Amino acid sequence: MEDRPSVHIDRDEADLGRFGYKQELKRTLGVFSSFAVAFSYISPSTGIFTLYFLALGALGGVMWWTWPIVIGGQFLIALNWAELSSHYPLAGSVYQWTKYLSGRNYAWMTGWIYLFAGVITVAAVVATLPLALIPVINSVFNAHLNNTLGSSDQRVIALITLVVITVLNIYGVRLVALINNAGVVFEILGMVIFAVFLAALHNHQGIGVIFKTGGAKLSPSIFLVGMFMSLFVVYGFDTASTLAEETRDPRREAPKAVLASITGAFIIGAVFLWGTLMAIPDLKKAVEGLWGPQTIIESQLNSALATTYLVVVAAAIFVCCLAIMTSTIRLCFGMARDDQLPASKALAAVNPRLHTPIGSCIAIGLLSAIPFIQFGGATIIAVAATAMIYLSYLLGNVAVLRARLKGWPKVDAPFKLGRWGKVVNVLGIAWGLGMLVNFFWPASTGSLRVYANPRPNQTGGLVNLFGLDWLNKIPIIWTVTAFIVVLGLLYYYVFQRNKSLTPVIPPDEEALPDRVGA
Repeated sequence: MEDRPSVHIDRDEADLGRFGYKQELKRTLGVFSSFAVAFSYISPSTGIFTLYFLALGALGGVMWWTWPIVIGGQFLIALNWAELSSHYPLAGSVYQWTKYLSGRNYAWMTGWIYLFAGVITVAAVVATLPLALIPVINSVFNAHLNNTLGSSDQRVIALITLVVITVLNIYGVRLVALINNAGVVFEILGMVIFAVFLAALHNHQGIGVIFKTGGAKLSPSIFLVGMFMSLFVVYGFDTASTLAEETRDPRREAPKAVLASITGAFIIGAVFLWGTLMAIPDLKKAVEGLWGPQTIIESQLNSALATTYLVVVAAAIFVCCLAIMTSTIRLCFGMARDDQLPASKALAAVNPRLHTPIGSCIAIGLLSAIPFIQFGGATIIAVAATAMIYLSYLLGNVAVLRARLKGWPKVDAPFKLGRWGKVVNVLGIAWGLGMLVNFFWPASTGSLRVYANPRPNQTGGLVNLFGLDWLNKIPIIWTVTAFIVVLGLLYYYVFQRNKSLTPVIPPDEEALPDRVGA
């Protein structure tokens, strides 16, 4: 009797060889594990917990509508990524796709921006974990850790988390997948149970709360500010694609996981947001006080249940940290394997026993620690990370549209958009460009001092590194983006441009063996 998993793996390895790569990472992931890692990257509870206060302060209950709008826009991007996953099942997602569609130069800058967007996102999420974990530690162990913005206790817990997830990634994607699978089930059940419990037993606002502002002054510009919470949550679904070299039958399974992760995030997030909004006892007070989910739950539940909620959130944030680092490591490995980064040989080396790129694991861990040299709190890091991700997504979508206008794809893959490809692509670019302008445009809700694209001196997380006080007066996103782009251009023109690299030749897709697992 034929061993189907073994046959799939042999075909997958042969398929990878057509791109000029040998199988070094270990193919152990099925579709659920691939979905789970992508869902953990999105992690509705993590992003909602981090920036709920911003959305509520800007929009009141109307904040709920930012969720389906952002999901809809990002689903356009996910459809494109799903089709690309089916054509190019390689570690590195956006970098690999743009390499085959637009050449090495364009792909290099896209990959460079996405790499550092991932690094900053790792830092943002490990900085978020103490916000949920410190109250649990204080409650359970009667400790007195400081949970104020940018405190040393927050920094220490974040750095410990960074070390732990780096070590876990070194020990292999299978271990990461096992933790993520359990974490995803825990997060989904936890968010749904708390939302339903609040809506059923503590319904103060009614189901119509999503039409109430609670005194917030609604306008188009303020709605765009309020969207930042949802924008911070809904990305990273391409993680299922960047793990393609560790997934069985990735041309079929990766697209499913990409779309399933964003669909699952929409359902879970929508239920949780609605439930918590209904449970707010005084909407006007919550808007003025910039309440987050923790405050809402603590106002309605006893200490034990509130602590249980924070445990669920902390667990979700931890697996989110793990998934984001896993994805960023694969991008680093994918670029280094093509000699596109400093110390590429060390970054691309795969340990023969663990089947992991240990150099890339350590490098991403060290780079993610840099924001903690001058720690200004999770919010500062989060807004910078989100803008960089959306910029890299936009660059990727532009490359795809250019290729579509030249006739790509010329052959079918297991997942295809067909004649709708160009329409989805154009709408995705329009969405991405609009949100990028939203990110870079300084705005606030006025008297409530809720800011989009804030300056450090507006958040309380001052940046005093090297005595450069003037950085506190410049929007964070501007500073971070300019630094990464300029650094990338300098490295590229001094070191990368003159490297002797083999031409990029897309494999003959007509020769795809049996459409991999058909």
